[in-house]
Amino acid sequence: MNSVTGEITSIKVSGNISLVTIMAHTIFFKTLVVETPATATWLKLYNKINMIFKETEVVIGKGLEHPVSLQNKLPGKIIGIENGELMSQVKVDTVVGNIVAIISRDAVVQLNLQVGETVSAMVKTNEIMISQ
Repeated sequence: MNSVTGEITSIKVSGNISLVTIMAHTIFFKTLVVETPATATWLKLYNKINMIFKETEVVIGKGLEHPVSLQNKLPGKIIGIENGELMSQVKVDTVVGNIVAIISRDAVVQLNLQVGETVSAMVKTNEIMISQ
């Protein structure tokens, strides 16, 4: 499980769902939460928060610019690749710490991913869980 600590910088509410923006170092993350500041006392501006997301929910993109709808993009360098028969573990060093992605081995080959290469680790907004 990937874990990153940050601070809530923005909360937008619609009904009982909040779009929460969290700053970790110089990276802004966005996540959807089925809570509001009225229903969760920890959901307030400038509160320190922990974010967790599964390795299988991290997408790797080669380079830094990707015209996709994913909001959470973490630039970094690949520091390790462990290939299995079908799946590979790719470890990326970012400003928020090491992020691990589990992607298909075919994707590693197709992208010709190499240790030391610059990539973007990306996570969908609804795949990040937060806690105090």
